[in-house]
Amino acid sequence: MSSPVPSPVAGPAAGRRPDRRRRPAGPSRAKGVSLHLLAATLAVFVLVPLVFALLGGFKDNAQLASNPFGLPAPWHPENYTEVLASGSFWRQIGNSVFIALATTVLVVGLSAMAAFAFARFAFRGREVLFTIFTAGLMFPFAVAILPLFVLMRTFGLLDNPLGVILVQAAFGLPMTIIILRGFFAAIPREVEEAAVIDGCTPFGVFWRVLLPMARPALATVSVLAIVASWNNFFLPLAVFNDPDWWTIPLGVQQFQGQYSSDIARTLAYVVLAMVPALAFYAVAERHLISGLTAGATKG
Repeated sequence: MSSPVPSPVAGPAAGRRPDRRRRPAGPSRAKGVSLHLLAATLAVFVLVPLVFALLGGFKDNAQLASNPFGLPAPWHPENYTEVLASGSFWRQIGNSVFIALATTVLVVGLSAMAAFAFARFAFRGREVLFTIFTAGLMFPFAVAILPLFVLMRTFGLLDNPLGVILVQAAFGLPMTIIILRGFFAAIPREVEEAAVIDGCTPFGVFWRVLLPMARPALATVSVLAIVASWNNFFLPLAVFNDPDWWTIPLGVQQFQGQYSSDIARTLAYVVLAMVPALAFYAVAERHLISGLTAGATKG
């Protein structure tokens, strides 16, 4: 007789599959906590001056001297209302917006065309010329202010917004060209070849194909150009003697007298001057982050 085939032993471990789910490791969790603590610390360093300026705008100068970090007692909202009611504040906002937009259009337009040539065309001396542009990053603006002042006086650009717009655009070209050249070079050449087969000229490829594909990069450099122009103090100070052409950074001077300064009114002015820049950043934040992310991925 043949012996019966033994059946598999049934036990508590029968039919079970090993648990392959990975549990978070201790070092990775500690790294995440450290990054959160670092971000919170940086946020505190950013928010504390903003809160101090916001509350300081609701105080008078005596309260700022006796209780600089406490709550206003009593509150003085007239610091904000008087700044908003002044025509000089809105004129300075308009001047800053006009100069920032004109600078951005000029620097982004010229840089896009130059970056397209550096990325897509091979010509003698290309790398040497590109190196000259990159060397502009190492040229400090403060060193050039005296020859720039003499040059602008020679061409009659003092008390003229073009004196600020052209200089800001010139100093913004190197960084913008470097960023856009990397984006244009990362776009596959097959896209350009397909456009040429469809009948596009080189400028048509640049205008209809590459610029739309580089929209995140264009948004990134536009934000950088607007912020740099909005915060520029030294150049408008050298160019504008007429208060009618003062920009937002120069407007702080109107609260400073010969013997004293209205610090509370200055803080209210600074807080209100930040609102347009913060609103613009809130609108362009998505494009800025996507452009930086795409640049990091392609790089």
